[in-house]
Amino acid sequence: MTILVTGATGTVGRHVIEQLVNRGADVRALVRDPAKANLPAEVAVVQGVLLDVDALRGAFTGVSTLFLLNGGVADEFTQALVALNLARDAGVERVVYLSVIHSDRYVNVPHFAGKFGVERMIEQMGFNATILRPAYFMNNDLTIKDVALGYGVYPMPIGSKGIAMIDARDIGEVAAIELIRREQAATALPFTRINLVGPDELTGAKAAAVWSEVLGRTIAYPGDDTAGFEKNLRQFMPGWMAFDMRLMSERFLTDGMLPEPGDVERLTTLLGRPLRCYRDFVSEVAAPA
Repeated sequence: MTILVTGATGTVGRHVIEQLVNRGADVRALVRDPAKANLPAEVAVVQGVLLDVDALRGAFTGVSTLFLLNGGVADEFTQALVALNLARDAGVERVVYLSVIHSDRYVNVPHFAGKFGVERMIEQMGFNATILRPAYFMNNDLTIKDVALGYGVYPMPIGSKGIAMIDARDIGEVAAIELIRREQAATALPFTRINLVGPDELTGAKAAAVWSEVLGRTIAYPGDDTAGFEKNLRQFMPGWMAFDMRLMSERFLTDGMLPEPGDVERLTTLLGRPLRCYRDFVSEVAAPA
């Protein structure tokens, strides 16, 4: 049977696709523009978006398992509910959904609250499902590389409580393992949630120290200016999204984004190897071209 991957050309989706193909799965990808998808030849590419009901109905034909990833857009919640209803209508029984850690706790942050609503929908609809709850992506820090290199600061306001950043490659691999586990199971598996975290609990000061160590010069952490963070984000994203990110960063400061006991061990066992650490990520990012 076929696994359908949404968000297939994004940061996580590409790793999910790669890992599924490497494991010999029959993969179909829903993409906005097939001409630009640049996916492995083994992947069946179908055109469509999550609000295109006709395209989704066609994409779900013959699909047994869905990887549901939809990006941070204003109608993210509606997209997910449309997709889930159409998946159920098409007879799809298995779902792996990319949510976010603490979706049930960061209740004032729009994209967290929306993802928690989707989690509840998946559970109440009776899907055979895994909810993946990743912490902050290390890969987000690609956006601050030039600031770190050019201005000597680590500008992300992540505070002092600690954040267990995870590499998107680890997210993709865990997702593929879960998709195949559910796809190949002879009977329905229990509904489950998995926190996806990295091995390090990083504060703003610790993250800056990693950059300093890798670069061999001091990278400072200027502090927890969430208002300034929002202002900077508004230069390249809509105001509502920048405000959403500010609300998230304020919860970093008050709550942190830390694993539950046993999360790291569970993921290490699942992957059969250590999780990628932040220092290795920064070393890759900061390496000369």
